[in-house]
Amino acid sequence: QVQLVESGGDLVQPGGSLRLSCVASGFTTDDYAVAWFRQGPGKDREGVGCISDSGTFYDDSVQGRFSVSRDFAKHTVYLFMNSLKPEDTATYYCAATRGYGCSVATDVIYRFWGQGTQVTVAH
Repeated sequence: QVQLVESGGDLVQPGGSLRLSCVASGFTTDDYAVAWFRQGPGKDREGVGCISDSGTFYDDSVQGRFSVSRDFAKHTVYLFMNSLKPEDTATYYCAATRGYGCSVATDVIYRFWGQGTQVTVAH
């Protein structure tokens, strides 16, 4: 049974940094892609960044500020967030799909989801 568990959400001041972690269990191989999504108050869920065998991809709103990396040995995918803004406030979810590709433009390809971790950017 595949399970994704996010952690690392916190209250941080504007301009600050945060690292989110997504630990995956239940995959028998490493051929799965992982994406980070977020849903802010009153907003639709949106893709932030993803990592796959083809590389990493980011939404324009976070390009240059956020980065995604992966530690295969720890079955963990990280979302590094820098220069945080109040509009980054959201619940952040990691999602996974088997195969080698990923996308931040759609969530329909992702079969597995974590429970989310809250990030609040405020003074």
